[in-house]
Amino acid sequence: MTPPAPDIVPVETVDGARFELILVMSPEAPARRALLWLPAMGVPARHYLPLAQELAARGVTVAIHEWRGIGSSDRRARRRMDWGYRELLERDLAASAALLGDRMPGIPWAMGGHSLGGQLACLYAALHPQQVDGLVLVASGAPYWRAFPHPWSLRAAFHLAPLLAHLRGHLPGRRLGFAGNEARGVIADWARTGRSGRYAARGMAQDLEAALAELRTPVLAIRLCDDWLVPPASLDWLLGKLPASPVQRVELAADALDGQRADHFAWMKAPAAVADAIANWLR
Repeated sequence: MTPPAPDIVPVETVDGARFELILVMSPEAPARRALLWLPAMGVPARHYLPLAQELAARGVTVAIHEWRGIGSSDRRARRRMDWGYRELLERDLAASAALLGDRMPGIPWAMGGHSLGGQLACLYAALHPQQVDGLVLVASGAPYWRAFPHPWSLRAAFHLAPLLAHLRGHLPGRRLGFAGNEARGVIADWARTGRSGRYAARGMAQDLEAALAELRTPVLAIRLCDDWLVPPASLDWLLGKLPASPVQRVELAADALDGQRADHFAWMKAPAAVADAIANWLR
């Protein structure tokens, strides 16, 4: 079967930022299941096209969001251009959600993501529970330093990364081999969670921890067995913030991934098993 061709949809936010939403429609008409997908930190949306096409072939319409500063975004992090979780949640994700609501009225949308994308999906759903029909987490967990092996070195990194981003005007992630070139505000918000284990965002008055605790949206949590970036305790810490949400867990090993390692990124090269788990759960 020929994979469905993507539809590239331009999006503009309230502050004038522009990016492209990649929409892959299920051949089923009308669409009955839909997923707004959020990439990992620094990963362009186009890298999730194979996952979206696998899901579309299973009857799930997928829209792949693009993070500010990455891929098709017209913004790039630098000293005079900064943003944090507030802009990602209140402007960029809000714009994608509004566009999908207008384009496909009456269709319930789940929201999911990879790594940081899964964390921000949880935060958006906690702030807008009426908009999100379900949460899908793939290779996603809280970056709290105590949830990792060798925690003291990681704790040091959560202090050093914001300092480096402040000195350089942005985090030079491509040069460091971690994420993309990230805005100072994003790194500050991410590292704050890494140090404290709690979610908060500069400029946002909402109590994100309280909102997460009240959320009752069903969750699918998929962990890759060889994923050292999301050890079991990291996923447990994130899911522990959602005590009222029913959770289904799935673990995938290399034998389900066409020989690819079951680690943080390799699953993207063989996403069929992940797509199976997501499509079956959404049914």
